[in-house]
Amino acid sequence: MDGRIVIVGGGLAAAKAAQRLRKEGFAGEVVLVGEEGERPYIRPPLSKDYLLGKEDREQGFVHPAGWYPDHDVELRLGRRAVGLDVAGHEVALDDGARLPYAAVLLATGSAPRRLSDPGSGAGLTGVHYLRTRPDSDALRAALADGGRRVVIVGAGWIGLEVAAAARTYGNAVTVVGREAVPLEGPLGPELGALFADLHREHGVDLRMSTATRGIVADGGSVTGVELGDGEVVPADVVVVGIGAVPRTELAEAAGLAVDRGVVVDAALRASAPDVWAAGDVASAFHPLLGHHLRVEHWANALRMGPAAARSMLGLPVSYDQVPYFYTDQYDLGMEYTGFSDLAAGARVVYRGDRAARRFVAFWVRGETVVAGMNVNVWDVSDQIAALVRAQAPVDDARLADESVPLADLAPAAAG
Repeated sequence: MDGRIVIVGGGLAAAKAAQRLRKEGFAGEVVLVGEEGERPYIRPPLSKDYLLGKEDREQGFVHPAGWYPDHDVELRLGRRAVGLDVAGHEVALDDGARLPYAAVLLATGSAPRRLSDPGSGAGLTGVHYLRTRPDSDALRAALADGGRRVVIVGAGWIGLEVAAAARTYGNAVTVVGREAVPLEGPLGPELGALFADLHREHGVDLRMSTATRGIVADGGSVTGVELGDGEVVPADVVVVGIGAVPRTELAEAAGLAVDRGVVVDAALRASAPDVWAAGDVASAFHPLLGHHLRVEHWANALRMGPAAARSMLGLPVSYDQVPYFYTDQYDLGMEYTGFSDLAAGARVVYRGDRAARRFVAFWVRGETVVAGMNVNVWDVSDQIAALVRAQAPVDDARLADESVPLADLAPAAAG
């Protein structure tokens, strides 16, 4: 391919796509447009080690500052793409600039889902959402001295990770969630209960099966969260973690196919010529599943950005990665590998010591493993991915038997 490639988005998928373009020998212009004022960085630590002050700013950048000029990648930071002209092959920026392109990659990511009015807390001091480094900086400043009353709306991954950080700093923490147990959607009731027990042991007040009416304030500052039954839980700090929505505005305005994400094929091509999408925003056809799938986790951005770059260069791509994510909460570390939509309603097979929180859980549908989660057990995620990818019968007793190495099961399933 000749000409200019424009990458819209300043996150991990965008940075890794630029890296892969140069690695594959693309010699044309590469322009990366990012809304934030900083070069691309990795987001998971924002609710984990960075929030806890264990990781400094430089550790989180995808590339050193000098990498971009050294590889002739132009950064347009602090700029927002406001228009995509697929017929004219141009990207319009908020400063009036227009960037002609031979190919464009949409890596616009996702944004925190907001509470709806009334009672959304918009503009109030003490109400936090978490997506960017400035968000994490502001939240750390609010938590770091301890002694605050923190209410977290949402009992998903972000909410629980922030709860763990807030308790580590010595704050009183209440988590409000609509489900019966935290993480019931992705993990089911049994494993959701494990995380409920973990947080209660660390002093978190879990209010589950509970709705919220809104955020209560006095004089422009948050004072509490009103629950569905009218009770007001006092709060100095409120963190809203109720999910994320893909940033599809640019694609929608350009007339691209959008269905809970920018619709792309297995080669990550969108519905208009010379347009690709990757990362949180992409709803990609998955060859193993036979339907489209949108994945928000960092590993997907890490892998999908380079895959899109290869596809843009005309190289063969069929994106069939098995999703992966991880969490760290207190002394519990966990990795999840597989398809959570297939795991819903599947039976769970355990190997290891559940009471000691050192085990692997497998979600089995029929006779095949569709997902696996290792809790305080390491160096097995690749083997779990091989089991999931194989889509072949596996015996429950062998899955549960710690004397049978997972490495022996995965090749057997693959065969």
